[in-house]
Amino acid sequence: MNRPFKPYPFTAKQYPASLPPLDGGVDQARHPVVVVGGGPVGYCAALGLASHGVPVVLLEADDSVCFGSRAICISRRSLEIIARLGAAEGFLKQGLPWTGGRSFYRDDEVLHFKMPMDENQKHPPMINLAQYSIEQLLLDAAEQRRDLVEVRWQNRVTAIDAREDGTRLSIETPAGAYTMEADWVVAADGGRSFLRETLGLKLKGTSYEGRYVIVDIVLDSARPAERLAYFDPPCNPGSTVLVHKQPSGVWRVDYQLRDGEDPDEAIKPENVMPRVESLLGMMGETGAWSPVWIGIYKANALTLDDYRHRRVLFAGDAAHLLPIFGVRGANSGIDDADNLAWKLAFVVKGLASPRLLDSYSAERVVAARENLSYGTKSTEFMAPPSFAFELMRKAVLGLAVKFPELRSLINPRQSSAIAYTHSPLNVAAQETEFRAGPGPGQVLPECPLGIIESGLTRNGHLTDLIGPVITALYFSDDGVVPEELSKLDTAMRAGGVPFAVVPLANRAGATAARGWDESGQMYPMYDAAPAALYLVRPDGHVIGRWRRFDAATVTEAIDHLLQP
Repeated sequence: MNRPFKPYPFTAKQYPASLPPLDGGVDQARHPVVVVGGGPVGYCAALGLASHGVPVVLLEADDSVCFGSRAICISRRSLEIIARLGAAEGFLKQGLPWTGGRSFYRDDEVLHFKMPMDENQKHPPMINLAQYSIEQLLLDAAEQRRDLVEVRWQNRVTAIDAREDGTRLSIETPAGAYTMEADWVVAADGGRSFLRETLGLKLKGTSYEGRYVIVDIVLDSARPAERLAYFDPPCNPGSTVLVHKQPSGVWRVDYQLRDGEDPDEAIKPENVMPRVESLLGMMGETGAWSPVWIGIYKANALTLDDYRHRRVLFAGDAAHLLPIFGVRGANSGIDDADNLAWKLAFVVKGLASPRLLDSYSAERVVAARENLSYGTKSTEFMAPPSFAFELMRKAVLGLAVKFPELRSLINPRQSSAIAYTHSPLNVAAQETEFRAGPGPGQVLPECPLGIIESGLTRNGHLTDLIGPVITALYFSDDGVVPEELSKLDTAMRAGGVPFAVVPLANRAGATAARGWDESGQMYPMYDAAPAALYLVRPDGHVIGRWRRFDAATVTEAIDHLLQP
């Protein structure tokens, strides 16, 4: 079947190699932070640091954003993070939102799942957007911060000397080689991380033998965006097939190779096209289509034991490799960047002890292992690694046709926000006094509210009030804060600590408030009464909460955060 390929409906700009001012082959400046890798994780780390006023050099080995089919699903939590970085508008404009999906066993639908979506939410549960567009939108945001983010294209790291007091990087470019000094390095250089390999660090976990062919096609179809999974479908017996619709008419098809298939032969167009044609026929898709890209994928469930190595901090695929099932890969990396950026910024600015960075590793390694647990279960269901797993899956799928109560076992368990329940930064002094709301380590649940600015009220959401600071959400009747809280605010700012008091009110006309509970949902959701206070990290996780504000207790919690 000879079907000509079409290009992606996206043209990447190519950038020339860049060199800084050099003195004898050495970068004249010593940099506070160097980010290695210009993928979604690297850009989010750079933008996060810039939001705290920290200058960053980002080194990218290629001359453009990525090409091909990589990450495509961005979760609500990631959208919340990207919104704080100032880049969400493009994601929401270009991405295709979806709220659920369907799974089929042979000819029968065995699952129709819905992700949480209600009127409280600001963002959809998930959007589909190709990684080249993800990177471009983040790059656009970085270019708006040229005062703090310098992107150096075609800069490939060839060596690193990681010391206790800093790092030295050796860089090669088509324009020449040089070395540079940095106080800290963020290693976001992907699954084949050169920095990880050079430092002799090993990923641990499971690598699965099963392989998936990934095919991007352009298809003329009005079918809505949802996640489609086909188990043992008539078009490809004995295999599992996943289908996702993307913007601009691009569709991604992932199908499992059967045992004994040669991967090199399997990705040849003459072997791929008939399978895609058969799949589309089974789906009832009759529109014109053309192939765009073909690749192959092998599932891994691996992580480093520690994401901090002296002055090098690992994030994203450089730190962990997660199976695609459950769309946790890029989303977990974006969460890494969000967790790391504020902590590293506080350390660089001398506001916190370097020990704060140990909590980055502690929290995110636990998060990775939780994601790996879910991802492993999904992988073993999607591509059974043994006869026993395959027998179990056949039994579940076969019974699910007649017994709906078993269908939850097929649920792909999509990515969701991780709670740092056991974080060393948490303060849980009054937890027994709350019957609802987010506890220490959890993210703030979204809630609509009226946001008051210059005496005017506009519709907004609670997360709109979280910035690159430690935030004190103070609940009251009228938005008036106690004098002791105002004094604490003044003291924190005088000490250079990024801190903001956000007064909340439960009635309209409270001009002293930043937000009021217009819907009547926020106070019950947070089990909050007047005088309650939630202390929130810059990444939106709760540090602690108290029924009544006490200056000494809150100060102690902030001191514990900065000097853990």
